[in-house]
Amino acid sequence: MTKTHHEPRHTHAHVRTPLAVSVPLVNPAKRRAIFERLRERNPNPRGELEYTTPFELLVATVLSAQATDRSVNLATAKLFPVANTPAKMRALGEAGLTPYIQTIGLYRVKAKNVIALCEMLLDEHGGEVPRDREALMSLPGVGRKTANVVLNVAFGAPTIAVDTHIFRVCNRTRLAPGADPDKVEQKLEKFTPDEFKPNAHHWLILHGRYICQARKPLCAICPIVDLCEFRGKNFDPVPDRLRPPWTT
Repeated sequence: MTKTHHEPRHTHAHVRTPLAVSVPLVNPAKRRAIFERLRERNPNPRGELEYTTPFELLVATVLSAQATDRSVNLATAKLFPVANTPAKMRALGEAGLTPYIQTIGLYRVKAKNVIALCEMLLDEHGGEVPRDREALMSLPGVGRKTANVVLNVAFGAPTIAVDTHIFRVCNRTRLAPGADPDKVEQKLEKFTPDEFKPNAHHWLILHGRYICQARKPLCAICPIVDLCEFRGKNFDPVPDRLRPPWTT
């Protein structure tokens, strides 16, 4: 089966990086300090998508493109008890899958992708989620970011998926500046010390989602504010309701 549908592209409208290539990376000591502080605050980070198997994680990640994890979790809470294997999902078909995911953006395209990827898993991989990036990226709806998430979260590979949040954090802090997600990923994989790679994706995405926010970063509660190169810091007081649990 040929791959006819692609992972929706993420945009990075809130991050301007014309100087990303010319501005140097942080030095190794500062890079290590950044990860040490993120680890100290959140020693055992985890993603926010709900899943119990590699297949469920794969489907949830495909559904999460240009959608919130919360909206995906609400949908899969009803979907996975009914169809939590490639065979059961394929048996639903697009028409049967659509009612479960129609509250998620781009649900029609995603329904086609999910059913098509289930067919490929059954026909080419014995119904198992492959542990190889190229094999994952050959699946409909699976791009490099989704493949890296599955490899890292489901199988413990030291991959670092770069989404909008990580792209922003890496450019603001100069941890791994780059003009596009691929360049940021390359620098992260090259310069991140091995001991931090298993959890780097989670630390950075959570930091970007809850603290280093696009429009107004919460620098007053940022554990790496003194290590950050971002010039537009915001030190307004942060109400308790906006504080992630690992900062209290």
